[in-house]
Amino acid sequence: MYSSLTNAELLAEVVAANAFPLFISTLLGALALALALAWSWRVARPAGDPTPQRILAVGMSCMLPAGLLFLSLAGALSHRGALVAFDEALAAALQATQPAETLRAAALVTHFGDTATLTGLCVALAALLLVRGHHLLAAGWIAAVAGNSLLNVTLKSMFERVRPIHEHGYTIETSWSFPSGHASGTVVAYGMAAYVLMRLLPARWHLPLLLLAVTIAMSTAASRVVLQVHFASDVLAGISSGTLWLSLCVMSQELLRRRPDGAPRPDPFPLDGDTQ
Repeated sequence: MYSSLTNAELLAEVVAANAFPLFISTLLGALALALALAWSWRVARPAGDPTPQRILAVGMSCMLPAGLLFLSLAGALSHRGALVAFDEALAAALQATQPAETLRAAALVTHFGDTATLTGLCVALAALLLVRGHHLLAAGWIAAVAGNSLLNVTLKSMFERVRPIHEHGYTIETSWSFPSGHASGTVVAYGMAAYVLMRLLPARWHLPLLLLAVTIAMSTAASRVVLQVHFASDVLAGISSGTLWLSLCVMSQELLRRRPDGAPRPDPFPLDGDTQ
């Protein structure tokens, strides 16, 4: 049966046949990575608030791998080699194998990354922060969401990759494909929202917020591949570009709220979750 298939097509058939277990495995891996980063930031740090040097080190440790992954994917895309062949084979395999129930579920999940959803979330949280007087947090939040949107549009126009064919009717997309705006948008929006709410809420909420943000971002990203509106590499590129931008935004916020010696700046509007 598989004798006439290329390596890319054979791998795509295996991935499509095991899409759900692979998604669960990937999600668990992402949650484990998030927990490791949280442990590094909160437990393994020296006593007291982290210094600017430590903030820069943690931020760069997230930004560099994300940037290298994006560059690797972009390079592979330009050469139209094995990665492109796998992308196309996987889209075709998913189109042939995914039942209507799976497509309907994915079509619901994908709304977490819709422009209208992210815009509404941006406006609502910005208004809350401004009303409470947290202007620095509000500015950082708006810059994160709006800046990522501008970045994604710019990258799409640079690569101009056509989307895979998707004729099932559960969702329709017509813009360029690389990188995925839903993937990068959910990473940045829900990741930054988790950071902002961690600053606002007591410590007992921090871990649930982090895990919820990762779950939403990964589920939305996976839905784009299942729905065949993006190639797998589009989604990986969106996650990597979103991670890079999110890391830069959080790092900037942490540096701006500290003096050069690492001590927190006085805040005339102290936040409920702050320890200062």
